[in-house]
Amino acid sequence: MNESLTRWILSHKSLVALFWVALTFAGFFGSSQVTDALDEQFSMPSSSAFAVNQEIEERFGSGGATPPLVAVATLPAGADVNEPGMRADLRQLERQLAAAMPGARIASYGSTGERAYVSDDGRTTFAIVHPRLEQGLGPDPEIAPETVEAARRAAAEAEVGGAEVLLTGRPALEEVPEAEAEEPSFLSETLVAGIAALFVLIFVFASALAVVPLLMAVVAIPVTLLAVLGLTELTSVSFIVLFLCSLIGLGLAIDYALIVVMRWREERDRGAGNEEAIALAARTAGRAVLFSGTTVAIGLLAAVVLPIPFLRSMAYGGLLIPLVSVAVALTLLPVVLAKFGPWADRRRLRRSERAERHWAAWARLVIRHRLAAVLASLAILLGLVGVASGMLLGEPEAAALGGKGDAEAGLQALEASGIGAAPLTPIEALAPSGGAAGAARTLAEVDGVRAATAPPGEAWSDGGRAVIDVFAASDTASTEGRDTVAAVRDAADELPGVGVGGSTALIEDWVDDVYGSFPLMLGLIALITFLLLVRAFRSIVLPLKAVAMNLLSVFATWGVMTLVWQHGFGTELLFGSEPTGSVAFWSPMIVFAFIYGLSMDYEVFILARIREEYERTGSTDEAVVRGIASTGRLVTSAALIVFLAFASMATAPEVDVKVLATGLGAGVLLDALVVRSLLVPATVSWLGRWNWWMPDPVRRLLRVPEPVRG
Repeated sequence: MNESLTRWILSHKSLVALFWVALTFAGFFGSSQVTDALDEQFSMPSSSAFAVNQEIEERFGSGGATPPLVAVATLPAGADVNEPGMRADLRQLERQLAAAMPGARIASYGSTGERAYVSDDGRTTFAIVHPRLEQGLGPDPEIAPETVEAARRAAAEAEVGGAEVLLTGRPALEEVPEAEAEEPSFLSETLVAGIAALFVLIFVFASALAVVPLLMAVVAIPVTLLAVLGLTELTSVSFIVLFLCSLIGLGLAIDYALIVVMRWREERDRGAGNEEAIALAARTAGRAVLFSGTTVAIGLLAAVVLPIPFLRSMAYGGLLIPLVSVAVALTLLPVVLAKFGPWADRRRLRRSERAERHWAAWARLVIRHRLAAVLASLAILLGLVGVASGMLLGEPEAAALGGKGDAEAGLQALEASGIGAAPLTPIEALAPSGGAAGAARTLAEVDGVRAATAPPGEAWSDGGRAVIDVFAASDTASTEGRDTVAAVRDAADELPGVGVGGSTALIEDWVDDVYGSFPLMLGLIALITFLLLVRAFRSIVLPLKAVAMNLLSVFATWGVMTLVWQHGFGTELLFGSEPTGSVAFWSPMIVFAFIYGLSMDYEVFILARIREEYERTGSTDEAVVRGIASTGRLVTSAALIVFLAFASMATAPEVDVKVLATGLGAGVLLDALVVRSLLVPATVSWLGRWNWWMPDPVRRLLRVPEPVRG
């Protein structure tokens, strides 16, 4: 089919070229509009925590899943909040904060007289501030920067017993200075990645042909963004899709063009005419590209079928990337090669035979020591899988958020006093107004809870329902804090009419919803991929091995994410920031979707060529040597280009984007260096003739053609 399509395209070159030129110009227009059409707020699926958070927001217009601001004061040595005038100062602080943030829900020791807002030694006290929300709940609700600034000014003008008041809280700690927030943009990151990719392509081709794959990316990226713009008319789309389409689109478009151009050059070196070489490349490399793009899209089905709008939008956007990249590689690229290919490749700085000899030597070395290669590869991968088994999914602990000035100092004051970071993410509960005080006393007795309070006043009770703030002894984003949240939820189940919300409870429900059904989705995706690859490789064993290795590669990648962001290995060195203590709760799913597809890219590239060589020679070992010699430089160069795109993505100021980029970049490197360079050639050689086993009943059922040798 690819060859027939290519011959039709070569007969209608002007029409095809005009189509893509028009689409590209429209894409550049769409690229300028798409940023404003993307969303950062998304609704969550129904759950008990979601329902409680939604009721809190509807009744009181604040709190729920949205972390509050916290105003902290530490009195001079020897002073105590019980001294005369201290509560009056705290009430004045509340009034100043309320004037700065009309409608905010505020409480402190001043208005309640409860020790929940005071450290054990009586010197440190805080006011909790839930600003009024203007937007709906989402997985990452935010308080507007101008609201944070107004609260900061009010706190700076206040005093408690002569002590300064420091404003902290997650919104204050996560603030990015304006200059840093504006740069780097996705355009500058894409440009940096494109320049890096060009250097790799110049090294690979050693001729002007290096520009051709990059030109395909210049077409594919804006066209993909144009499609994303259309998608925003149908559904909310995450801002992260912008990075995915630009940077993953850059890598995929170049990769797909690279494999076709390399095969075209190989056929020309063998003596084929230009258009004949294009047709042959379409029949072989084009087929691999089509299967690769399909497997990337299948990987993203994991997120499409989830009941999470946030992830679904990223999957929809991600699905567009391989589809557009494949379309460009199979339609526009043949036209470019037909018009300019021979001219661009006429002056080469060097030939490629030396690189092929090096990769052939490497393949023979791996075959000679295939047991050691398999054991070494599995030791690395299984070790990382073991690390991934301890992955903690959630939000960063407060101490990992960084922050500057008063925000950092306020958090340090809370930590030093023994209150800890829990007020930054309180457990918010709803109870009947008449029973709120009693429910607060019951919840305060739960293991791991430092204090619980049901403040008086209309801001906290509307006559029917009242809000209770529960403060854990540990940051609720930590392992201990999560255990406390679970214990509070269990205790609340025994209290009539009491429900528990807050950001941590919502994330726990989110994780249960998404990852609880993950094994089923994993099995479905693996089955679909297996059936596709059975037809591609005309084998049962190779597809089974490919799926198993891809899954192993993904789980090992999760291990790298856990090492870097949860345990802090290299976090400061690589990113100049503190580890988050956990892995962003949504990122492993997106990493799975893309790494499963990308790693299958390289698997298809290599095994398709090994299969082709086996049909020529009838020798598995010789097929491995020739296949690795032909594709080794291609796969490593393609992986390097994609890695550089992800490295550029990691320069974004958002921590969540850095976490995602870490997983994607590490996954590509692991797959190219460990799986494809060691494990694949070693296992194919080891399995010998069993690689090509295809029972006749299966062949007839799937209508797989007989292999042709010679």
